[in-house]
Amino acid sequence: MIRVIINGACGRMGRLITQGVTQQADMELVGAIEYPEHPQIGSDVGVVAGIGETGVVITGELADVLESADVVIEFSSPEATVEHLQQVVNADKAMVIATTGYDADELDTIKELASQIRCVMAPNMSLGVNVMIQALELIAKALGDDYNIEVIEAHHNHKADAPSGTALRLAETVATALGRDLAEVGVYGRHGIVGARSEKEIGIHAVRGGDIAGDHTVLFATEGEQLSVVHRAHSPEAFAKGALRAARWVINAPKGLHDVSEVLFEKQ
Repeated sequence: MIRVIINGACGRMGRLITQGVTQQADMELVGAIEYPEHPQIGSDVGVVAGIGETGVVITGELADVLESADVVIEFSSPEATVEHLQQVVNADKAMVIATTGYDADELDTIKELASQIRCVMAPNMSLGVNVMIQALELIAKALGDDYNIEVIEAHHNHKADAPSGTALRLAETVATALGRDLAEVGVYGRHGIVGARSEKEIGIHAVRGGDIAGDHTVLFATEGEQLSVVHRAHSPEAFAKGALRAARWVINAPKGLHDVSEVLFEKQ
């Protein structure tokens, strides 16, 4: 039995993962974490998730339940993720990180800490998105520098970070495949008299509205034709399913920081 803790248990993804864990024959939910001042602290996480009592009470301290777990699934904030990851490293447990919005220093810290344990980290846990990433590398290499590239993402109106971590990952994948540095060629939105598009720039654009679960498009355009690679998440359940699959995989993975592509193609 895989014993699971959920960080960010009261968020939209946390509630979906709570539902998902309780439906798995090989998983047991042993902990649910929120920030200490959260109004649902002390509540049964199953009641919050809409599935009835589970006997698992939401707490504000990961350390209180960490020893009873095999793997921690993280859907919280960048600051909380770094703190939780340090605790997971100290306890030598496994972790799945799906939080986005890190700054460069936080990302460096996460990479250093995660290398010490079994950890899967991805800006998007959707299996479809991760197949898209694999395909984009091949497409970019095949099309080369003759095509202009634009990345467009759309999310619900509650999403805090922009562009999405997934959009950045898509842009980085294409840039790397073409031998470019995204820090040098990335253009984030356009406004005013910006002049003609440079040959090697990669445009990245964010849209926010309604309840869009997550749309990502990578456009390759040249004289006479264009090619679009599109992924649309119709429900956040796609991300929850991917996180559960990653949690099942990571407990037997080699120590180190792993990508969802390894989960998808079962590289161990």
